[in-house]
Amino acid sequence: MAEYLASIFGTEKDKVNCSFYFKIGACRHGDRCSRLHNKPTFSQTIVLLNLYRNPQNTAQTADGSHCHVSDVEVQEHYDSFFEEVFTELQEKYGEIEEMNVCDNLGDHLVGNVYVKFRREEDAERAVSELNNRWFNGQAVQAELSPVTDFRESCCRQYEMGECTRGGFCNFMHLRPISRDLRRQLYGRGRRHRLFTSPYRPGPPLPRVGSAPPPPPPASPRLPLCGLPTPHSLPLPPAGACLRRPGRRPDTVLGRGSGGAPRTTGTDASETAPAAGSDHPPPSRGAVRTQLGEEEKSTSPSNPLPSPLRQ
Repeated sequence: MAEYLASIFGTEKDKVNCSFYFKIGACRHGDRCSRLHNKPTFSQTIVLLNLYRNPQNTAQTADGSHCHVSDVEVQEHYDSFFEEVFTELQEKYGEIEEMNVCDNLGDHLVGNVYVKFRREEDAERAVSELNNRWFNGQAVQAELSPVTDFRESCCRQYEMGECTRGGFCNFMHLRPISRDLRRQLYGRGRRHRLFTSPYRPGPPLPRVGSAPPPPPPASPRLPLCGLPTPHSLPLPPAGACLRRPGRRPDTVLGRGSGGAPRTTGTDASETAPAAGSDHPPPSRGAVRTQLGEEEKSTSPSNPLPSPLRQ
């Protein structure tokens, strides 16, 4: 049961709480509404009731007849009002995320200014201080509003220019500001939030007369585990690096007698039979044995012991 009541809270199915007040923050019935108007105790959004006055609705001549005001003059007057209120609230109370002004004609929405702060503490402080101030010859009436998402409270038909109810619509008809003013007000706060200095703070400077800071500890070194250094290893015998056991000797660049290529190991005349000879060529094992004997004869008599074997 509790889950069901929570799911229908603030909707048209809720027979106890007013859905219009929950979405818009105002109800055309006011205190005479048969449903409850739950005023929030904390919120990011505040509403300034009937603060903006459209000159097209209030401009009159001395004899009481209506005075015509062009749309350009109305837009300039509205931009001036919006900039003054926005700058005053943001400088004194905190950063503003969104500010909207209703252009409706109904008594519960006419001239309402909705201001959504970034922090709830700023909104609470603004309400407590604005109720003691005056603006344009009238006392300011500020209170917390349950509206947090203006997309649900706006009239979509008005945005498309198809609202048939006109100014007496129960949904918000938000009056837009000029593009330059929007870029000036909202762009300024966005640049301030995203600005970061390219310089990083360095270490603090030492005080005059104080001892210099100790040097940073040296990084520990791993032990070498008794491995020999490259300079302590014995040098290989001359010509050993050019021989590969188990393979035929490599050919060194150069020419021997008669223009034939010169080899570092056994000559080709030793491994290949001479022309017209009856002796077969030596086998691979005989060649390996001969190479081993040559290595023993060229190696030193008393080789140095390898430190790895110790």
